[in-house]
Amino acid sequence: MKLTTQVTALFASAISASVVISVPAQDWSQWGGTPARNMYAPAKGLPDHFTRAKTGDIKFKPGTDEVDRANIENLKWVAKIGSQSYGNVTVAGGRVFIGTNNENPRDPRHQGDRSILMCFNEKTGELLWQLVIPKLASGKVNDWESLGLLSSPTIEGDRLYVVSSRCEALCLDVNGMANGNDGPFKDEAKYVVKDVVIDKGKPSEHPAPPIEPGPKDGDIIWRYDMIDELGVFPHNASDCAPLIIGDLVYVNTSNGQDWTHSNIPSPNSPSLIALDKHTGQLMGEDDAKIGSQIFHGQWCSPSTGVVNGQQLIFLGGGNGICYAFDPKPVKEGDSSYLKKVWWYDCNPPDRKKFKYPDAEGPSEINATPVFWKNRIYTAVGQDPEHGEGVGIITCIDATKTGDITQTGKIWSYDKIHRSLSTVSITPEGLLFVGDFSGYLHCFDAETGKLYWTHDLKAHIWGSTLVADGKVYIGDEDGDLAVFAASKEKKLLSVTNLGAPVYSTPVVAGGVLYISSNTHLFAFASEDQSRGADARLKP
Repeated sequence: MKLTTQVTALFASAISASVVISVPAQDWSQWGGTPARNMYAPAKGLPDHFTRAKTGDIKFKPGTDEVDRANIENLKWVAKIGSQSYGNVTVAGGRVFIGTNNENPRDPRHQGDRSILMCFNEKTGELLWQLVIPKLASGKVNDWESLGLLSSPTIEGDRLYVVSSRCEALCLDVNGMANGNDGPFKDEAKYVVKDVVIDKGKPSEHPAPPIEPGPKDGDIIWRYDMIDELGVFPHNASDCAPLIIGDLVYVNTSNGQDWTHSNIPSPNSPSLIALDKHTGQLMGEDDAKIGSQIFHGQWCSPSTGVVNGQQLIFLGGGNGICYAFDPKPVKEGDSSYLKKVWWYDCNPPDRKKFKYPDAEGPSEINATPVFWKNRIYTAVGQDPEHGEGVGIITCIDATKTGDITQTGKIWSYDKIHRSLSTVSITPEGLLFVGDFSGYLHCFDAETGKLYWTHDLKAHIWGSTLVADGKVYIGDEDGDLAVFAASKEKKLLSVTNLGAPVYSTPVVAGGVLYISSNTHLFAFASEDQSRGADARLKP
């Protein structure tokens, strides 16, 4: 894609800080907590149970969606969200952010199917503001009904970066409209009301009366439309947790197949792009040419780490190949590229004789690659609609270059099933990961030795969180299970949250956050809860 001379002049300063951004220890300001995306936190004093019995259910008051606290322990606050909530929580600066849908409208002016980004007060659970995102006219082929916002926001200072269900990279003000309409984007009143009508059998967007934003609405600073600008064709949904390095923000475009599952409408569109975080201008795109090889869709989030003094970006492709890119765009002709440093095909050769999405065949990478000790850890998996099938988790040597499929494997384990889950690795080297068939696995991260597995007896969509010597994991039945983070299997508690859990637990300020489809829970011991309240900004 062409770049202006003015934009390319920013290259030298955009990567000037080759060191990963620092993250306040008590915040969880992005997916994975840090840019390495390891689902581990050094928190202490977290609860290991949430009801008075070690195994119990969160109950609701009869005929309502209000949680009955009579049997609950360690609950700081709970907030009603939507009816489908896949967007993982991030927490920064006294605010809690989560993506959901509009099944439970917080603003009567905004009715119908919308994606929603909610911002809550970290201390009280009060809704501070929300961003309303209208659906794409093309419908479920690009923007599945009622799915809601899937992206996990990334927060840096007073700016928030997120990928919308409309395949946009957005930069928002973390304060919402409470401090005015900041930035160059001023069309929030029109943005939130794009309605879809059927004209001669074809859906289209049409203008609707604008809804002027108030102090509880989101404030868009800039917007980059990947469909309009890059020709991207997202399959069913757009999803990526943005990655920030220096002055650039990196985003997976979600490019994929059409509804026939046999055609890629935009094979030349990039899979990874770099935008100026201040302006939203395109700075570069990957040179991997993944587009023509996509099995289905692409929903992996990028991670980063420094290897032998060089910063790299890691991305799992929709072709099942894990890539490392140089984050500094290189000018070639009219375009600028993020150059491949190495690539590793995570699908064993014997699986390629089967046709995708056969249960015995190859898969894409939906889990986020985790960087740990010059290694990358990632599992393969597929759209949950494809059901269960064979998977593999691989530990890759991140210090090599070129095609390292034959030379880069440190270890792999092919008895795991398809997985959507990002791994958690403790400082001592215990690795925990779930698979879609419902099994939780504990490995030695150095050697790949399997210590134990546990059958949760329900699909696992989210990832593990390891903190305070505990492993937290949710499942499709709505159970939140807690294990000891040890070589010996020890189940500490199981709590049913009353609705499916498609998200991942996170911890910030001594508080554990976990969302079901319908509610966001903030759990904390009494001492930790007081400490979290004390640290909040006024």
